[in-house]
Formats: sequence, structure tokens, C-alpha cells
Amino acid sequence: MTHPIEHRGNELYIESISAAEIAKEFGTPTYVYSRALIEEAFNSYKNMLTSHRSLICYAVKANPNLAVLDILVQLGAGFDIVSEGELKRVLTAGGDPGKIVFSGVGKTPSEMNTALKSKIYCFNVESESELNTLNEVSKKMGEIAPISIRINPNVNPTTHPYIATGMRKNKFGVPKDEVIKLYEKASKLKNISVQGIDCHIGSQLVDINPLIESIQQLLEIVDELKRRGINLEHINLGGGLGITYRDEAPPSISDYIRSILSELGDNNLKLIVEPGRSIIGNAGILITEVQYLKTTSHRNFAIVDAAMNDMLRPALYDAWLEILPISKRHGIEHKTWDIVGPVCESGDFLGHQRNLAIKERDILAVLSAGAYGSSMSSNYNSRCRAAEVIVDSETIHLARKRESFNDLILGENLLAKTEKPRAK
Repeated sequence: MTHPIEHRGNELYIESISAAEIAKEFGTPTYVYSRALIEEAFNSYKNMLTSHRSLICYAVKANPNLAVLDILVQLGAGFDIVSEGELKRVLTAGGDPGKIVFSGVGKTPSEMNTALKSKIYCFNVESESELNTLNEVSKKMGEIAPISIRINPNVNPTTHPYIATGMRKNKFGVPKDEVIKLYEKASKLKNISVQGIDCHIGSQLVDINPLIESIQQLLEIVDELKRRGINLEHINLGGGLGITYRDEAPPSISDYIRSILSELGDNNLKLIVEPGRSIIGNAGILITEVQYLKTTSHRNFAIVDAAMNDMLRPALYDAWLEILPISKRHGIEHKTWDIVGPVCESGDFLGHQRNLAIKERDILAVLSAGAYGSSMSSNYNSRCRAAEVIVDSETIHLARKRESFNDLILGENLLAKTEKPRAK
């Protein structure tokens, strides 16, 4: 059986469509996602959790495209959101608000109001101040807010420091030595309903042991709360399972869930997980055209039409993404190239020191680009954001059209020459 994204002969295919055909029809840079791979990853979680009460909440921040969310809605997914905008995206895609958990350290009263009106499943509370605000918002609305409290277990997830979230120095969660007191306070608030316990230690996790340590700490807290008369309904372990970009060897989804269930044992708490990268990361590629080849005495540069505004991860995290020509070339010398973009920053690169046989106007594919690619894109240097397409077997869906200049300046205004100064 062929893989949904692979070279067949000399050409790269996404399911039944060649990348060359996509580049010809939609131009570059363009994000391309495989529906088959999205469904395969989600169903790997779903199949492993059939014997345990569970809710799989896709982390919308990984890739919030409405077409991606639509696929996951059809699969029965819940959603992990971190903003009102993400909530509205999920609802627009037809998502069930009763399967939405709201994470994040800075929820505003307005966002809380909207989420309460929408009847979401749970708020993941990250501080006493947030708890107080949520209680006040709920009181004014005549609502009762379902909550879990996010624990900061001070566990090192051994990932990039910018995406580590479970250590004492991080802004996330409540320190474990303060959480019992906060649960006791929450249980006495009339407009708060204590439902669960939450933890998310970081992203791109390749070692299961830090997660296991976190689970053990959470279960100890659950037992202590039970002794104090506070019985929880669910345990939320967040997401963060890593994928293979280069030579990482993360656990498979099945091994990851199997390890979690082993730790939970016969505990009947409903299990919530919040996968993002492991569902969409390897389901997407970014195609980009080589504009110029520039050789100097120190480096060879392949200047492409994608840039750090299209794919920020290499500049932000020094992330490594595999880069390949979509059409294998014969009779061209392999050289070591830095793959760089046109943005006026030395940090504008997609990859350093890649051994490739390429020429100008070739199309390159940046692999494993489905997560935190388009979702982190910007208009820096007044560049229009890339198109996004989804391949479904032999069908191509335009998931997001390429931005135009008019899109770029939408909402901006020239200074009106006739406008009068404000009166003093």
C-alpha cells in the first residue's frame, strides 16, 4: 500500500494527486494537506480509547483551517481552544460546543461570556485570579461554569524551551503545592462546578516518562481531593505527542495511549487528551518555488518564494524540516544549499546545509508542515499569506484562497485630509 505523501517514480504525490499538478493549479507557496493522513491519525487515538470513557480534543492552534476542522468534526472530535476566535472557528465548522475545552492563561471576561453562552464542556483554569473572574462572569450571567484546574507539576518535558509548559519557571498552570487549596476554594463558589483536573507539560514530546511522572502526580492529587470530599469527573492530560521530523523516535499513538491507560489502571475518570501536532503535522507539506540560485565563496543559497512569514518554526525554534524537490532530477550535480526566503532578515530560512540537486524554477516540498505552519503565518514584509488545499484521494479542495493585496489592507485607512482635530 502506498503512503499518502511519497515519491512515486520521480514525482511527489499527495494521495492520488502529484505535487506538480497542485503547484501548476494553485501556485506557490501553498500548503497541501492529506485528508487520509488526518483521518488515520485521529482514528489511531479513537481506536485505542474505545474501552475507556474519553474525549479527544484536537488542539485547534496546531492548524485552525475550517476545512481541517470540518474533517475532524465529521470524525466526532472534540476541540481544545485557547481564544474566542478559535471557539468561533470550531462552531462555524459545526463542532459540538459540549466537546470543547477552553485552555490558556489569559482568558478575558468577554471570552468567558461567549464560551458560557456556547455551553462549552469545560474551562481549564490556570490561576486563582482567573477562577475569581470566571466566577464573577458566571454570576452576572446566571450561569455555572464547569472547570478543571491546570496543574504545573514542575516536570521537564525535554523539549524546546519555548514549547515546554510544565516547569515551575513557565507561566502555565497552578503549582502543585497550591492546588488543593484552590480546589477547596473553587468547590465553595456558587457559580463554579468543579469537574476535573488538567495538565499539559509541553509540545513535541518524544519521551513518555515525563508524562508518566505527571500522571502519577495528578492521581495523587485526585486521591487527596477525594479524601476531602471533592470528587472529579475527568482527567485531562493535554497533548504534545511528538512526530518525526528528522531522526526523532516518539512513541506511536497506540503506545502513547497504552502507557496512559496503564497508569490510570481501573480508575474510572473520563480521559481527555488534546492532540494537535500528532494529528496534522505529518499530514501537510509546504510547496515553494526556487527563484534564484546564488553561490558565494562561503555558502550556496537557494532563494525560494516561501519565507519565515509562511513557515516561522525554523526561525523561531531552529526547527529542522525535511526539504525535497517534488521532481527528482537526474544529471544535475548535488550541492549543499541553504534554503532561504526573500524576507529582509538573516533569520529567514527554511533549512540550512541541505544536499540537493536543484535548478531555478524547481518546486521544493517542505515536509511535516501541517502543524504550526499556516497557523503561525503572518503578513511580515507585506507578504500575502499562502493558499491552502486539501487532497482527498483524487479530489483537490481549496481550503483557503491565496490572500490578495486587497485582503492585506482590509480594515486599514488613509488619513482623511478633511478630518478635523479633536477639540481640546
